[in-house]
Amino acid sequence: MVTVFYKANGSIVNEIDEDLLRQIDYEDLLWIDLVNPTEKQSETVEDFFGISLQTRQQAEEIESSSRYSETENLIIANSSFLLQKDESFVAEPTSCILKDGILISHRNVELRSFGDTMRKLSYNPKAYPTGYHILIALFETRIDLDADMLEYTAKQISILGGQVSSFNKEDVYEEVIVRINTLQENTMQVRENIIDKQRILSGVQKSERFPNDLYPKLQVMINDTSSLVNHADFSFDRLEYLQDTFLGLANIKLNRITKTFTIVSVLFMPPTLIASLYGMNFRLMPELEWDYGYAFAVGLMLASSLITLLFFRLKKLL
Repeated sequence: MVTVFYKANGSIVNEIDEDLLRQIDYEDLLWIDLVNPTEKQSETVEDFFGISLQTRQQAEEIESSSRYSETENLIIANSSFLLQKDESFVAEPTSCILKDGILISHRNVELRSFGDTMRKLSYNPKAYPTGYHILIALFETRIDLDADMLEYTAKQISILGGQVSSFNKEDVYEEVIVRINTLQENTMQVRENIIDKQRILSGVQKSERFPNDLYPKLQVMINDTSSLVNHADFSFDRLEYLQDTFLGLANIKLNRITKTFTIVSVLFMPPTLIASLYGMNFRLMPELEWDYGYAFAVGLMLASSLITLLFFRLKKLL
C-alpha cells in the first residue's frame, strides 16, 4: 500500500494511489508512506524519486552510519519501532528517506506512531509544511509512545512488588521469576529503542539541512530521551532488587523445610539406636526374658525422643 500526502488548498490531503505521484505537482508532495508494498509499487516510487528503498536488513543495521546518514541529495534515517504483543515487545524496522523536503517512509506493518502522526497532520496542517517537519513529528510521537511503554512496565513492576507479601502463602516462585525476566527483557528493549532514537536525533541536530525552527524542538526531544533512559535504568534496577528479594524469600522457605526434616530425623535417631540394639540376636540379653522388657524398650525409645525434643525447645530451635 502506498499513501501519498500532498498540499491542497491550505490543507494536507492523503490518498492511497501511487499513480498520483505523476499527477500532483512535485512541490506539493509532502510524504509518501509505503506499508508492505508490492515489488511494482516499490519500483514505481524508486523510479519516480531516483532512489533505492532500504531493505529490511539495511534498516536493522546497528552501526551509526546505518541509522542516520546524509548524501548529496538524500537524508536516510533507519530505526526500529516497538509493537506490543501480549506481554512482550517486538521491534519492527522502519526506514525514512528525505529528498527535496519530501519524506518517503517504508515499513512492513501498521504502526501506531504513523497513525498518530497522520492525525496530527489532519488537525494542524500548517505545522507540517515539509517532510522534515513530518519526520521529526514521527519521532516525537514514537518517543511519547516509548514513554507510555515505560510507564506501563513500571505499573507491572509495582504489581509484581505487591506479590512479595503473598509469596509465603502461595507457590508463585516460578511464575514470579519468569515474570521478572519478561519485564527485564521489555525494559531493555524499550531502553535500546529510546537510545536508537537518541542517536538519530543527535545526527539530525548536527545536520545543517533541517529548517531552523526544528532545532529547539530537537533539543527538547533529546532531553526527553535522556530522561527516559534514566527511567528505564531505574526500572531495571528495581527489577533486580525484586529478583533478589524473591530469591531470598525462596531460600528462606527452603531453609525452613530443610530445618523441619533435619529435626524430625534427629528426633528418630535415639529410638532407632535403641531398636537396633534390641534387634541384635545375642543369647545373653536379660531384657529378652524379662516380662516388662518390651514395655521398657518402648518407654526408653519414647523417653529418648522426648529428651531430644526438650533439648530443641530449650535451644529455641523449634
